[in-house]
Amino acid sequence: MTPDDVRRLALGLEGATERPHHGCPSFRRRTIFATLPDEEHLHVLLSEDEIRDAVAESPGFCEEKWWGKQLAAVRVDLSAANSAIVAELLEDAWRQHD
Repeated sequence: MTPDDVRRLALGLEGATERPHHGCPSFRRRTIFATLPDEEHLHVLLSEDEIRDAVAESPGFCEEKWWGKQLAAVRVDLSAANSAIVAELLEDAWRQHD
């Protein structure tokens, strides 16, 4: 997957917008549900349980992303990612950030 693929999926969700966040693209509904920190990765903001589930189900391209002591996101390796799973992760995060 590419950042443009992610952008298409994220912005295809009703009410989703793209805005800069600390110099990188972020996707928002009411609040941020995903960011593209660089060309190779996507961070999807989910609950801790959903993050752990995503990593367990897709260890080849998903890993835990910690910010300090908080498990905050799923870090997705775009070069190895499955587009259907990324779409599902984005939709799950979008639903939580209404």
